[in-house]
Amino acid sequence: MSEPTTATRRDFLKTSAAVAAAAALTGPLVRPAGAFVSASDEIKIGLIGCGGRGTGAAGQALSTQGPVKLIAVADAFEDNARRAVKGLKGEHGDRVDVKDDNIFVGFDAYKHCIDSGIDLIVIATSPGFRPIHFAYAVQQGKNVFMEKPVGTDAPGIRQLLEANKIAKQKNLKVAVGLQRHHQARYIETIKRIHDGALGNATENGELDLLRVYWNGTTPWVRPRKPEQTEIEYQMRNWYYFVWLCGDHITEQHIHNLDVANWIKKGPPVKASGMGGRTLRYGPDNGQIYDHHAVEYTYADGTKMASQCRHWANCKDDVSEHASGIKGYSDVSSAMMKLRNGDEWRYKHPGGREPDAYQVEHDDLFDAIRNNKDYNEADYGASSTMTSILGRMATYSGKEVTYEQAINSDLDLHPKVYDFKATAEEAWPDAEWRVWPDKDGKYWLPTPGVRRSF
Repeated sequence: MSEPTTATRRDFLKTSAAVAAAAALTGPLVRPAGAFVSASDEIKIGLIGCGGRGTGAAGQALSTQGPVKLIAVADAFEDNARRAVKGLKGEHGDRVDVKDDNIFVGFDAYKHCIDSGIDLIVIATSPGFRPIHFAYAVQQGKNVFMEKPVGTDAPGIRQLLEANKIAKQKNLKVAVGLQRHHQARYIETIKRIHDGALGNATENGELDLLRVYWNGTTPWVRPRKPEQTEIEYQMRNWYYFVWLCGDHITEQHIHNLDVANWIKKGPPVKASGMGGRTLRYGPDNGQIYDHHAVEYTYADGTKMASQCRHWANCKDDVSEHASGIKGYSDVSSAMMKLRNGDEWRYKHPGGREPDAYQVEHDDLFDAIRNNKDYNEADYGASSTMTSILGRMATYSGKEVTYEQAINSDLDLHPKVYDFKATAEEAWPDAEWRVWPDKDGKYWLPTPGVRRSF
């Protein structure tokens, strides 16, 4: 079992160069063993990130058709890794065969898991690590399922996009956990919008307005324990630190922003907005906002009004809406009301609509077994970057263009990945140091004061 090791952000980012070098050697016609698995062959799975979503994704991978087996897991923390193996073994029996030697722990655990003889890696760590893990998986020629979002800052998204160029050359199959793309009612509703049911959505600006929401209550909080180091505490309570989760506009609201980009067939060109913390003040709430409101603008002038918040005992709303010259659609409810009085609502031909979380894995494994073109990383990165664009706008209080956002050099990650790192070792630049003050609280992004892009 690997012990946690000291590594720098720079060391991790070197992976991109290694991937590019590997591509230059292999060329686009070389097919790594991990890219192809016949229908009768067993697909060996590894899991990086053994929390609830990672365990759920691994379970869905193990529920696909054909021979599959989970043979390795990796996590920063041993208790997470062993709990996941035990739970998955109880649910999936012989499809889980993870030996003690294949339970890897620490910051370098992902490499050992990817190198353990797997065909497919499930990447479900906290989002800040996903570009690093994806780049190494591509270098090693592995098919990938990675959860959304696929990064938390522009340098990470650029790293992932470069690695994905190599993934395409190697014919690797890559899935991203934006499951609405595999949900029948979304597929049919957006097809109708693209076919002009509401007005032309992409050429003449006849789609007047998009509205997207992820308004809900405050998620889990994991209070600090006396024995934890600062870095361990932040990683255990990862949802509340921007370098790890990207703020909830990125971690959750990406789903709704992704639907809007799907409708518009690309990301917006600029954004402006506002946000802050109204109800969350405790030290365990880290440094993220509890609400964001953003106005996005697409290239043809179409506006998207975006809201996400974490307020308890208020109106909850997780949905997407589109309005055009011909009518209105509640996309999330798969319905349309047209100005001529006609109405439409999706009905699944088989009765109950299949679980989209399972369908996305079924589609990926089908592509692996039948050598179908399958790569979702580019639109996963684009939708992630759209959420980061919105965050930059709310954090700065300025209008930010997509080009400014994707080309930003702002990197809030620690310079050293080490559970025992001091404040100065992890963040040498005091202005960007993610460390508690004497009251146990962290600096917050402040519009008009602190650079955010």
